[in-house]
Amino acid sequence: QVQLVESGGGLVQPGGSLRLSCATSRFTLDYYAIGWFRQAPGKEREGVSCIESTGEIRDYADSVKGRFTISRDNAKNTVYLQMISLKPEDTGVYYCAAHQVCDYEAFESWGQGTQVTVSS
Repeated sequence: QVQLVESGGGLVQPGGSLRLSCATSRFTLDYYAIGWFRQAPGKEREGVSCIESTGEIRDYADSVKGRFTISRDNAKNTVYLQMISLKPEDTGVYYCAAHQVCDYEAFESWGQGTQVTVSS
């Protein structure tokens, strides 16, 4: 199984920015599609964005379009989620997951999650 580790979360004021990282030293992420998900308190987990192994970006949730950007750096074996203009509604635990292709319902290998809190 692919072992993933998320990092970069924290406390930020509304309008601020964070960059989340999803990395592994055990596998080469070039072979995998990587999705970012989030789960707000009391709500179901939702797909945020996904990037194919080819680098093609498949999707952004409507609530984050224009504010979040997914990217991958093959040299660093890392996938990023750059988040700007953060809102309190973005608060939640953010996870990355790996699969052969982008399919929010089919991801099987998950990281441990990183907490993002947007508050003044």
